[in-house]
Amino acid sequence: MLPVAALALSSVIAVPGDGLRLEIDAQMHSRVVATLDGEQALGDFSVSEALVTTGGEIGDFALENHEETDVQDALGAGRLVTLTGHAGSIAKIVKVTRYGNRPQWLTVQVRYRNDGDAPVAVTGYVNSRYQFDSTPRAQEPAFWSYQSASYESRPDWVLPVKRDYQRKNFLGMNDADYGGGTPVLDVWRRDVGLAIGHLELVPKQISLPLSRQRDGTVHLALTASREKSLGPGASFDTVRSFVAVHRGDYFGVLRAYRELMLAQGVKLADSPADAFEPIWCAWGYGREFTPEQVFETLPVAKRLGFRWATLDDGWQTAIGDWTPNVEKFPRGDADMKALVDRIHAAGLKAQLWWSPLAAAPASMMHRTHSDWLLKNADGSFRNITWWDSHYLCPAIGPVRADAAAFVRKALVDWGFDGLKIDGQHLNAAPSCYNPDHHHASPEEASEGIPGFFKAIWDSAQSSAPGSVVEICPCGTGYSFFTLPFMNMAVASDPESSWQVRLKGKTLKALAGDRLAYFGDHVEMSEGGEDFASTFAVGGVIGTNFAWPGAPGKKDPTLLLTPHRETVWKKWTDLYAAKRLSDGEYLGSLYDIGFDRPETHVVRKNGTLYYGFFAQHFAGTLQLRGLEPGRYQLSDYVNGRDLGTIEGPAATLRASFDHSLLIEARPR
Repeated sequence: MLPVAALALSSVIAVPGDGLRLEIDAQMHSRVVATLDGEQALGDFSVSEALVTTGGEIGDFALENHEETDVQDALGAGRLVTLTGHAGSIAKIVKVTRYGNRPQWLTVQVRYRNDGDAPVAVTGYVNSRYQFDSTPRAQEPAFWSYQSASYESRPDWVLPVKRDYQRKNFLGMNDADYGGGTPVLDVWRRDVGLAIGHLELVPKQISLPLSRQRDGTVHLALTASREKSLGPGASFDTVRSFVAVHRGDYFGVLRAYRELMLAQGVKLADSPADAFEPIWCAWGYGREFTPEQVFETLPVAKRLGFRWATLDDGWQTAIGDWTPNVEKFPRGDADMKALVDRIHAAGLKAQLWWSPLAAAPASMMHRTHSDWLLKNADGSFRNITWWDSHYLCPAIGPVRADAAAFVRKALVDWGFDGLKIDGQHLNAAPSCYNPDHHHASPEEASEGIPGFFKAIWDSAQSSAPGSVVEICPCGTGYSFFTLPFMNMAVASDPESSWQVRLKGKTLKALAGDRLAYFGDHVEMSEGGEDFASTFAVGGVIGTNFAWPGAPGKKDPTLLLTPHRETVWKKWTDLYAAKRLSDGEYLGSLYDIGFDRPETHVVRKNGTLYYGFFAQHFAGTLQLRGLEPGRYQLSDYVNGRDLGTIEGPAATLRASFDHSLLIEARPR
C-alpha cells in the first residue's frame, strides 16, 4: 500500500490509489489526478464535499488532521485515510479508502457532526463534486458520458456532452411514473475518464448532476436532499460514494461497479438455456387480440425459428385484476390453461405479460384494497400515466404476497414458462405517505422496490425452478437494484437501433454474459428489420409480426410480408448457427463514443465476431482482440469470403452501409 503523503510546499494531502490520486487542500477542497500513464490533474481544486443548510452551503472547512489505518471489509484489504476539519461548529470527517484489489477506485464517505450548542437545519449535502477539463484543441465532442437517470422523454443512456449542457440526473422520480437508474455517472475523454456514484445496496434518492460550461469544462457531483435538524453533538453520514478513473468508455467502470456490488453480497442469476431462444410476441395484434389469432400464428412462428410465444397486454380483466378477460376466455382459468397447452403442443414455450404494482381505479383491486395504495404527501393517489392507474406500495407485505400468489397461479396453475413484467413505473417508486403503512420514513417505498421484485423472483423459482422472469422497464435506465431478481433483460422499447446496441453493451457490463439480453421486437429498430444490432451485441432476437392469414383486425405495418418472411428466416437460421448470445461480449475493445465505425465484438470458442455500424463507411477497419496467428475472415451474413489476416494487430479495407458483421475464425 502506498502511504498518504503530506506535500509541505503546497499544503496538500495526497491520497494515492492505483491509477489515481485524490488531493485535498487546506480548505478540504479536492481534485482528481489520473496516474494511469504519467500524471495529469483532471481539473482544479473544488468544493468536493459540502453540507447544505437553510443558511446556505458550507464548503470551506479548515483541515486539522489526518490519520491512516488498515481496513478489511467486504471489498477486501485496504488503507483508510481519515481527514477531519471544521467550519465553525460543524465538523467534517472524510473517510477515503483505497483497496489493493480495486485498482483505479477510491471510496469516499463523509460524516458531519454538530459540535456547537444550537441545532443546525440541514437540507442536503454534496459529495464527489469535481471539475474535469477538456484537453487543449480537442475536437468536439470532447466528452462522452453514461447517464442512467430516467425521464419520460426516454433519452439515450450514452451520449456526447456538448457545451452548455446540463442534466440533474435525479435517481428518484423525474415524472409521475418515471424514475430510478443505476447510481453511476461516467464522463470520458479520448484519453481518460472520470466516474462517480454510490455503493449502497438499496436505491437512494440522490442526484448525479452533470454540466459542461461554455469554456468546455465539465462539472459532476453527487447531491442529496435531506431535511433534518442536526442537534448539538449529533452527526449523520452521507452515502458511501466512489471516484474512479479509467481508459476507454464506460464499460469497464460498470463491470467494476458490478464486482463491487457482488463483493457486498449481491447475487445475479444465470439465465436458463431457454431464455436464449428467439421470441415471437402477440403484441402485433394489440390489446384487442383474440386467442384464435394466437393459435393461427403459432405454426408460422415455429416454422420461422421462434421458440417462445408471448401473450401480451389485453388478456386480463383490468390492470390490477389479473384474471382472464371473460370475453376472450369465457371459461376463465380453464381457457387460459388450454391456451398454454396449445402453445406447448405447437413446440413453443409460453410467456405471460404482466404489469404489477399498478391498479386501475375501476379495478376490483382498487376498490377492495385501497389501503394498499401508495399516497402522495397531500393524501392523493400516485398516477401511473401510461396505464391510467395508481401505484401500489412496494414496501408492504400484502402487496408483495399478492404478487407472489399471482406468480404461482401463472406458472403452476396455468402452466406458463415465464413472465414478461412490463412498465416504466417498475424501475422506481415514489415516497409513500400512506399512514396505514406505518413507514419509518416515506423513502421506505422507493427503497422497497428490490424487496418487491425479490418476492416475485422467489415465488417464480420456488414454484417453477428455471422459469424465465423478464423485467421490461419501458425506456427507463435499468436500475441495478432489480437485476438480481430477473434472468432476462430487454432493450425495453428502444427508439432506435443505436439504443438496442448501447443498452446491450450496458446490460452486458452490469449483469455479465449469462443474463439473456432480449433486443426487443425487431419492428422497433431502424427500418423495422435490423436484426444485426441485436445480433452483434450477443442479444436474443425477437419479433411481434402479425400473420396475414390470422382472423380479425391486424396492424398493416406489422404484417409478415413475403419479403419479411425471407428476412426473418434468414436471421433465425443465422442465430441458430452462431448463437452469439452464448458468447463473451468484449466491451472494452472499442470505445462506443470515440471509435468509428461503432464496433462490438463477441468471442465464442476462440472465434471473434465483429459488428461494425455506421450510416456509411469506406476505409480501414481495425480488428482488435485477436491472438497471434492467422484468421479466416468472412461476411457471414452475406456469405462472402474476406480473406485471411494475421493477429494480434490486423486491419481490413471495407465499405458498407449501416452494418457489416464479420467472423474471424482461427486457422
